[in-house]
Amino acid sequence: MYLYNSATHKKEEFKTHTPGRVEMYTCGPTVYHFAHIGNLRSYIMEDVLEKYLRFAGYDVNRVMNITDVGHLSSDADTGEDKMLKGAKRENKTVLDIAKFYTDAFFDDCRKLNIKTPDVVQPATGCVEEYIKIITRLMDTGYAYFAGGNVYFDTSRLSRYYIFNDHDEDDLAVGVREGVEEDANKRNKNDFVLWFTKSKFEDQALKWDSPWGVGYPGWHIECSGISMKYNGEFLDLHCGGVDNAFPHHTNEIAQSESYLGHPWCPHWFHVHHLNDPAGKMSKSKGEFLTVSLLEKKGYDPLAYRWFCLQSHYRKTLLFTWENLDNAAAAYNKLLNRIASLKPEDSDVDQTVFEEYKAKFIQQVGNDLNTSMAVTAVFDALKAKTGDATRLAIIGEFDKVLSLSLLEKAAAIREKAAQATTAGGGDYVVTGEGDPAIDALVLQRYEAKKAKNFAEADRIRDELKAQGVEITDIKGGASWKRV
Repeated sequence: MYLYNSATHKKEEFKTHTPGRVEMYTCGPTVYHFAHIGNLRSYIMEDVLEKYLRFAGYDVNRVMNITDVGHLSSDADTGEDKMLKGAKRENKTVLDIAKFYTDAFFDDCRKLNIKTPDVVQPATGCVEEYIKIITRLMDTGYAYFAGGNVYFDTSRLSRYYIFNDHDEDDLAVGVREGVEEDANKRNKNDFVLWFTKSKFEDQALKWDSPWGVGYPGWHIECSGISMKYNGEFLDLHCGGVDNAFPHHTNEIAQSESYLGHPWCPHWFHVHHLNDPAGKMSKSKGEFLTVSLLEKKGYDPLAYRWFCLQSHYRKTLLFTWENLDNAAAAYNKLLNRIASLKPEDSDVDQTVFEEYKAKFIQQVGNDLNTSMAVTAVFDALKAKTGDATRLAIIGEFDKVLSLSLLEKAAAIREKAAQATTAGGGDYVVTGEGDPAIDALVLQRYEAKKAKNFAEADRIRDELKAQGVEITDIKGGASWKRV
């Protein structure tokens, strides 16, 4: 497999410390609010990556943190803790907020067919690990105590900027909007490992430490959790591109200074989902969540399909029109799969293996999900029997996780029921697609029941699939236009 490496800015052959084994870490959510669909794009692509690695034969151990303390609202260790902010907003405790939004996050993941990682660890559960790491960094001179906090000393590093070679003035704290310079820092890029006496006296969660009662900084959490569950050698670290600096940069600094050897050779960053106004966030405009998509009538898997059509290293533009087009294409694909006859023949194993090998090669070229989508259409056109086509599509869906066979089977079943309901009094003629036949019959049943809103909805759905209906005596005929 070849993957683009954010640390080297080039596509490289993916290699692991232990052959055949992948130690994989994913930056999880800060659970102070619902995840918006821009956040979830990263988790979808990381899910596809994990499933592809397993599909290609790797043994994967994927670890994810849940940030429930220590994530402040600015890059420079200033502002309010996001968890405390969420608790104040809803007049609840931090722990209540953390549980509610953690459950909500994994409910969204379930709707999007995102697999739960092998290890999910809340940050509050690994305080001993953070103290152990910080203690060694203090002992070796990589960290210092000032103004009630423990800071990492970035001047001790031969290279700090891993993902981009910046001029130091470009990232001066004082010139970033909304960020106040911390006078306790020796260098402007130093970052907090542990807060004790600070302006956050009302911090809800605090622990004893060698430096006083306090709580960990955000960056140390991922290093501590990864080292506990992935070991000292991490193969693959994933996250959104906005985490590259300073979060992932700081993770590398503290981890390699603590370990005394290179930590993670390969970094996978997913680019932004933008709306027409720019980067999607929780603080502006309509807050786009999976629940909102459902309320507007979208299948969450249509959004997953929307994401898979684009490459993870490309900024993806979200508009309702773009999502409508993706949903129509997804439904059209499901209907095409539903038209296949599962019992038409035995699976041709030679053809099956040929298509599987091609899929591994195509998708293994920097997780090319658009080629994976194309591979499904290629399977539909394969010169073989329907049973083989379905087997190939089912195999591909182990990576894509679009529930293609399950949803197609449901359409097929619905078509059979609708045909029975027609009772022979209403005849549908068309191009031999049972899924379309079923929808035309459902429209008839809705009109007969005077449910004209539902009849119009089905008509619009068919129109979106490029299907034109003509009502005739005793039934209807349809064709694709």
